[in-house]
Amino acid sequence: MAKEGYQSRMELLQGTLDMLILQTLQWGPRHGYGISQAMASWSGDLFQVDTGSLYPALHRLERKKLVSSKWKVSETGREVKIYSLTTKGKKQLLSERSRWEQLTSGIAGILSPEGK
Repeated sequence: MAKEGYQSRMELLQGTLDMLILQTLQWGPRHGYGISQAMASWSGDLFQVDTGSLYPALHRLERKKLVSSKWKVSETGREVKIYSLTTKGKKQLLSERSRWEQLTSGIAGILSPEGK
């Protein structure tokens, strides 16, 4: 039972990270560091995703064809892998956002029930 709860929590966290990555790429292609910087900046530094979580998530999303990547030379002359949202990724993002809104609405209802 405890393992099932842990696995469920990990899937929720993994799904949330995937959604946040897809949302970040909705605003344009970025390399991994750019994704993590955007997430940190836009969340007021609440979300600081380490590379040990970010790159496995990007690879997972790429395997699912939700993001695509290509190598480019950055402004600093270094080769970087740039990730972009695919059409399938855009559809997945809409679905994930809808589920997230339902989830947060349910949590808000529990935290602040109208009749209580």
